Amino acid sequence: MVKSSTIKPNNITPLKFINQSKQELKKVVWPTKKQVINFTSVVIGVSIITGLFIGGLDYLFTQLVGLIIK
Repeated sequence: MVKSSTIKPNNITPLKFINQSKQELKKVVWPTKKQVINFTSVVIGVSIITGLFIGGLDYLFTQLVGLIIK
């Protein structure tokens, strides 16, 4: 029989958690405004291209099924 491991609660107060979170956020290297704009542009561009590709496939398959059904 496998012994179940006991999970010990982490003795951290909400105030300590908030302070630790603030300290960790100070270590984060945030992207520059230019990087955010570039990354956002890439995401929007790829989303549009993907949408057009899937829409094109949908149209193509719809037409093929229509030809087969006739």
